Amino acid sequence: MSSNILEVKNLKTTFSSRKTSFNAVDGISFHVAKGETLGIVGESGCGKSVTSLSIMGLVKPPGTVSGDKIDFNGVNLLKLSKKEMRNLRGSKMGMIFQEPMTSLNPVYSVGDQIGESLKIHKKLKGKVLKEKVVDLLKQVGIPRPDEIYHNYPHQLSGGMRQRVMIAIAMACDPKLIIADEPTTALDVTIQAQILELMKDLQSKKGMSMILITHDLGVVSEVCDRLVVMYAGKVVETGPVKEVLRNPSHPYTKGLLASLPKKGHKEKRLNFIQGQVPAPINWGNGCRFADRCPYVINECHKSIPALVKVSDSQESACHLAVEGGERVNNDLIETAR
Repeated sequence: MSSNILEVKNLKTTFSSRKTSFNAVDGISFHVAKGETLGIVGESGCGKSVTSLSIMGLVKPPGTVSGDKIDFNGVNLLKLSKKEMRNLRGSKMGMIFQEPMTSLNPVYSVGDQIGESLKIHKKLKGKVLKEKVVDLLKQVGIPRPDEIYHNYPHQLSGGMRQRVMIAIAMACDPKLIIADEPTTALDVTIQAQILELMKDLQSKKGMSMILITHDLGVVSEVCDRLVVMYAGKVVETGPVKEVLRNPSHPYTKGLLASLPKKGHKEKRLNFIQGQVPAPINWGNGCRFADRCPYVINECHKSIPALVKVSDSQESACHLAVEGGERVNNDLIETAR
């Protein structure tokens, strides 16, 4: 039996119009082990959120999702009907969205929204349903749960709304939670509380989690393994401590170099020149080539494949190291 709760292989998410078609997610592969937290990081526009929506079956037309498989606990999600995906969402898989104020329905009370999945998937109703919802509000640290049960989203603070989103996602004890930038709109103190809450609930319930973020500080505190995405591709992956301590891909190095350093006295922080290219401008080579300080001729000609740079770390770079030896010594000499 597989030790992975989720295996994604060659996932592609395509958006089409009359004039053009492009892959916002372009053939990525990764896995999530049972009980672990996988971090997915990258700048805005790298395809992180589209990846999460693709796994959850929430990509709307003109988007289409394809690939070899999205295997969730032995079931290929790509082969399920819309009805079968609806039955899976909320019961076995939960999602915490980035902005709770736009994700929560303003005309339904908090209690009704948390209780909806319990009605559908657990067939709870009446007093039993309310007791379960109130208990969930307690679990996510909301004070006066009996009172908050009747409140509407606009009556709650940002932190409390995010706790409600967590309660909705975890209502049916799913095996996998996908959290898409769950603390972006919150102040630093509330961010820490929400992350601690998620870690605590995950530990108690034995769930797996995918945490999508652009904050490497959050990743280092919460995640076990890391996937770095750039322009629809996975460019580096491995254990969090290993990747952050010894990054192999120039993009990962750039992200880490951009972090403020303790005692930093320079007027300006380091940053990566340029911006993530639009999908229609990806070209045939490495998509980071125009921003990379180590770029060589080969980078403009072909997309580098992921290669092992250690027993547990992979990098998609033409200058990557495989098994202690250079993948292509000629390329390295050219770069020098």
